[in-house]
Amino acid sequence: MLLATQLERVFILKDKGQDIRLTDPEPRWSVEAVMNFYANMYPILTTAKASAPQIKDDGVEYKFESVMGTKG
Repeated sequence: MLLATQLERVFILKDKGQDIRLTDPEPRWSVEAVMNFYANMYPILTTAKASAPQIKDDGVEYKFESVMGTKG
């Protein structure tokens, strides 16, 4: 017998060398909507992009990465 289960979405924000794990506020929202939701707490998300999803530890993991360059 096959069982189909929906995998939990997990969002990872890379900020200052640390991975910050963000929970999914609403499973029906798009990835961009989740990014906009968390942008109030993490302003770096206003210039970030989401990576392609990866299945890891029984969840679907998205990484938010800043597209800002470094000066110097």
